[in-house]
Amino acid sequence: MEIKWRNPVLPAAALALLAATGCQSTPGASAAEPTTVPSTPVARPVARVCAEPAAGPAKAPAGAVTVDPAVVGDLATKTKNSPANTTFWLRPGRHRLEPDRYAQVIPKNGDRYIGAPGAVLDGRKKNQYAFGGSARGVIIGYLTVQGFVAPQNEGVVNHDSADGWVIEHATIQHNSGAGLMAGSRQRVRASCLRDNGQYGMNAYKSKGRISGLLVEGNEIVGNNTGDWERRKPGCGCTGGVKFWAVDGADVRGNWVHDNRGAGLWADTNNNDFRIEDNVLDANDGAALIYETSYNAVIRNNTIRRNNWVDGRRQADRGDNFPYPTVYLSESGGEPRIRARTDKIEIYGNLLENNWSGITLWENADRFCNSPANTSSGDCTLLVGDVHRCVKPAITRPPLYSDCRWKTQRVDIHDNRFVLDESVVKCTAKCDRMALLANYGTYPDWSPYKGERVAESITRKQHNRWHHNVYLGPWKFVAYDPSRVLDFGQWQATPYQQDAGSTLRARDGG
Repeated sequence: MEIKWRNPVLPAAALALLAATGCQSTPGASAAEPTTVPSTPVARPVARVCAEPAAGPAKAPAGAVTVDPAVVGDLATKTKNSPANTTFWLRPGRHRLEPDRYAQVIPKNGDRYIGAPGAVLDGRKKNQYAFGGSARGVIIGYLTVQGFVAPQNEGVVNHDSADGWVIEHATIQHNSGAGLMAGSRQRVRASCLRDNGQYGMNAYKSKGRISGLLVEGNEIVGNNTGDWERRKPGCGCTGGVKFWAVDGADVRGNWVHDNRGAGLWADTNNNDFRIEDNVLDANDGAALIYETSYNAVIRNNTIRRNNWVDGRRQADRGDNFPYPTVYLSESGGEPRIRARTDKIEIYGNLLENNWSGITLWENADRFCNSPANTSSGDCTLLVGDVHRCVKPAITRPPLYSDCRWKTQRVDIHDNRFVLDESVVKCTAKCDRMALLANYGTYPDWSPYKGERVAESITRKQHNRWHHNVYLGPWKFVAYDPSRVLDFGQWQATPYQQDAGSTLRARDGG
């Protein structure tokens, strides 16, 4: 991580259908690209999952094993003693594990855990993990999981990032660490990920990549209660959801709000994301960070009132970097990496009264094998062996290009940017759209010193704004933080940005 600044009744037939089909949907199977782009982005409805949770079955589904909340450890014991593909129905009440901190439920392949109305699995601040192990195709539905104390960077549900899990209509709240981990082909739908200590979900595997991830219709709110960026400055270890090395993800229809830190943060070699129809609202930091990653479509989202806390904090410190609400850091389109798109396209979004807008950034000192690369040991997806990126090979093609993550092929169009400074309560530095890099200085053997990267990101890497609407007193930053432009300068040579766009400076408030 490196960031510039320092979340009805289910009958037996439905259960069978869920077991048969719940893990078969893939991100690639989503609807075809629209043939037109909406000219006026509009606000999206929110997924009020936490306040209006769906109820599980009041009676045990046919063939299910009933779990008794009065018996401590009943869920773990019955799981151990039952065959794979068993359905467990948790009766109403507070279910407990044995008091040992490592006590947890270890499912078998295809096991299903369905909660009755009022069923809660409570770690009582004694147990670290709720569900772990390597079983595939596990289903957890209509169950509240709370009070577990996972360590930093670890998670409570699917602790070991097993593949093919389905989490539906669940409430995962008031835990330490991450409420939920993720494996490949995981489906997280219509769930409440609330007030967890570090993340609502941490999509991370210790070995290999995660593919085919779906996060749909969830409410992700109030996470990072532990305020980890204050406890470990610069850790990049917070947010509503954090994604690491995910290859193929659909993130749609979620309400991500009031998280301490970023709302959604994709960090280090993610690829092929589709982030659409979400409401990203009132997160302390950026609504969305896409960092050292590739190929994404970000469309039709409502993004409002984000970054008021973190952006203002940096401005009050006198920092002139354009801290944005949508932040692309060393991320871009790469046709050589297979995905549903070969660029990063941002369109049809409504951004309203955030602290600044979109920043495209490259750190000239961050590349494979550089001490300035805080994603330690990682290299780009174009170079498998980080040790190849050394002198003299890095000074010549193809490694000169392939050893660095590049902000390139970013297409920003048909968005609506609204800023009322009286709402945001600011008079400066909250009104920026930016395309820039730093002056390369480090390390001594770097082939990217000086203004090479700033020149490339600004003029040579096919980054383009066009056909957007700006309401309010927007300013534009190009090349480096000191170049603050008005709209005419932004559109004129040499930058030639926002062709076909309009700005009405007095209409924001």
